[in-house]
Amino acid sequence: MAVCMGLVTRLPLCVQGRGRFFDSFHRHLSSPGTAILKREEPPTGSEEPGLPGNRKTFSEVQKERHEQAQRSILISCPKKVPEKRLLKHLCQHGEITNHFFFESFGIHAVIEYSKKESIASLQDSTFIPHGETEFPIPFKSRFFNINLKNPSNQISDGTLVQCSDQSSPSNVDLVEMLCNAESVEGQIITLMRILQVTEENIRLRYLTCSLIEDIAAAYFPACTVKPFGSSVNSFGKLGCDLDMFLDLDDIGKNSAAKTAGSFSMEYQVKNVSSERWATQKILSVIGECLDNFGPGCVSVQKILHARCPLVRFSHQASGFQCDLTANNRIALKSSELLYIYGTLDSRVRALAFSVRYWARQQALTSSIPGAWLTNFSLTIMVIFFLQKRSPPIIPSIDYLKNLAGAEDKCIIEGNDCTLVSNLDRIKPSLNTETLDILLCQFFEYFGNFAFNKNSINIRKGKEQNKPDSSPIYIQNPFEPTLNVSRNVNENQLERFVHLARESAWILQQEDKSQLSKSSSHPWGLAALLLPSGLNKSKAKKPGKGPTNETIRKLLESIKADSAKRSTATREKRTTQS
Repeated sequence: MAVCMGLVTRLPLCVQGRGRFFDSFHRHLSSPGTAILKREEPPTGSEEPGLPGNRKTFSEVQKERHEQAQRSILISCPKKVPEKRLLKHLCQHGEITNHFFFESFGIHAVIEYSKKESIASLQDSTFIPHGETEFPIPFKSRFFNINLKNPSNQISDGTLVQCSDQSSPSNVDLVEMLCNAESVEGQIITLMRILQVTEENIRLRYLTCSLIEDIAAAYFPACTVKPFGSSVNSFGKLGCDLDMFLDLDDIGKNSAAKTAGSFSMEYQVKNVSSERWATQKILSVIGECLDNFGPGCVSVQKILHARCPLVRFSHQASGFQCDLTANNRIALKSSELLYIYGTLDSRVRALAFSVRYWARQQALTSSIPGAWLTNFSLTIMVIFFLQKRSPPIIPSIDYLKNLAGAEDKCIIEGNDCTLVSNLDRIKPSLNTETLDILLCQFFEYFGNFAFNKNSINIRKGKEQNKPDSSPIYIQNPFEPTLNVSRNVNENQLERFVHLARESAWILQQEDKSQLSKSSSHPWGLAALLLPSGLNKSKAKKPGKGPTNETIRKLLESIKADSAKRSTATREKRTTQS
């Protein structure tokens, strides 16, 4: 049988030396966004959000990605395997439309067939291994091992596989790449394209959810496992965690259906005292299944008493850290909201990527829970800032709600989560501000924001009086009584304000006419990714004074803050002595 498939381009297996990395990087940038496949048309939902032609609704993209994942399999391969021979072997079971290889605890392949029946054919020809000292649990999943029968004879027969790189570059390499850009705006766009999840990575995320769905379906046959958060909202960075939730709503959709005749039929079910208790029980069972029966699922933790109960585990084959919740529909709606904003205007995503990466490099955010700002909070702040521009770059949530039709009506747990799904109803913004201006203005805006009295509300698109004494109050888009930044303490807010003012100062101080692309001194966005102390020394070069009244006020404010901290320190030392 002829090998019939869509070929893919790949980045090198290992980044060995800066030269190879830059070659890969330039090939990656030659197709903006997620262009991995060599086909005339990109796969469903892979167009770069914000560009013309990507007006599919969030639910349409999710449905098509889910169907794509159901036609896909994951294979653990030997280190030295001939690609063409492997694909020819797999094509015995049907047409392969797409494939790629990656490395995570060994070499793995994602294979997408054109029909689901091909997977059933492959499963029928696959056996369950039996070891001499271990007994296997007989579970027929879509995660396979493949071995070479005669490795020595086949290694030289054909080209060995090349793996795509699923990781982000180091900050040092990234800064160097940004310094080669032509402008600050070019730096912002470059950073987004380097860091965003690739088409391959997106496919792998949906496939991982689909594999977990196969396990959950043993108990709940009509369930689905859906990704949410950064994996689907278009703001995801390579290496971000995979958030997924077990959706059981489809099981009960026909519960109210009327049947003909004199009788009505209903299922026998086991009742519990509350929905939360049911969620905890369901996740507890699924967690046990993942721990005991889930291929590749390790380090399973059942965190059932959190505000939102979850099961946390590592999926070794894909390399993802996973969090599984149940019926977390508001979180998926928040993902849809961010997807809409990211699709309406390309500046939204570009600005959010820069702000979030800047915050991570300045230790304002962390992967460890604590008093830090979260990426979600920072993204809401970017959205709010863009709503406040004149004219606004993106609309408020209330505006999106007013454009919604009857089919968009959505009430979740008593909260109105209605959003327009047809994005063609939303008029494009007349704002023409460039990304370099917006980045500087973002830092100036929040460097002088009245956090002590105002809250951030993207539903209205304007400030409101704070309902409590939290250092920073960012209203949850769909649960207005919740503050998404309630964990942030006063010290962390002060650090954010100080660094925002400093960053605005640095961007204003840039003398672009004196910059050289070959200069060893980072400039523009690259300068903001250096430790704060280095930024100050760079910004205070002789002859570079404040360029306008705004910068003068920022400098005075920074000096005043420093004086207050020095006075407080001296008083503390005097008291202690």
